[in-house]
Amino acid sequence: MNGRMVLERFPAGGPRGSWPAEEFAQARRLEGLQAEVVMDIATDAFLVVVRSGDVVDAAA
Repeated sequence: MNGRMVLERFPAGGPRGSWPAEEFAQARRLEGLQAEVVMDIATDAFLVVVRSGDVVDAAA
């Protein structure tokens, strides 16, 4: 994932009907970050990521 920063990791085996990674990403989007959820097959986890430049821009 070149040029991206992982904000948070969530196990893929969450409770049925629960979308914690999507909820976390939505909260970050409301803060102005371009957060998105991707699947890391190797670790069986959902990652909330942003492009590295977006984190710097939001902090300014």
